[in-house]
Amino acid sequence: MTIPYLSATSLDLVGLLASAHHPQAGAVVLFSGDVRDNNLGKAVDYLDYEAHESMASKMIAQVLEEAKKRWNLSIALAQHRTGKVGVGESAVVVITASPHRKEAYAANRYIIDFIKHEVPIWKCEYFADGTYKWGGNCNCQEVTGDANKHIYEFDEPRA
Repeated sequence: MTIPYLSATSLDLVGLLASAHHPQAGAVVLFSGDVRDNNLGKAVDYLDYEAHESMASKMIAQVLEEAKKRWNLSIALAQHRTGKVGVGESAVVVITASPHRKEAYAANRYIIDFIKHEVPIWKCEYFADGTYKWGGNCNCQEVTGDANKHIYEFDEPRA
């Protein structure tokens, strides 16, 4: 099953997980990045995502292929929302399947970190007080004070 890397509609976590089983995989890891009701001490109403669609899709496809080779994955898939995403909804999902859990977890973490920090997807956070804030897909700069320093650095350098 081929899924689009970006979706303007709700992500179907159950359907995606159902498609991620493989007879050679003893481990399937699903990560869902959900919209929480607060950020940086403020109540969040919703997020709105925009993407450079062709570039984002190409980069997601590349990191999935890289991860499949590097960790000998049976399955690697990812999908990110665009548009308005409400509190409690999934904004991004990554699923990896491999013979053993160590590889499935490591690959999953690598893929989500790459998507959050490298793929051209931007979010606007709309707060309950009526304010909003545009930023990258991660908010590491708000915590680290440096746009080039991420909270979650890649455990290993990219191949």
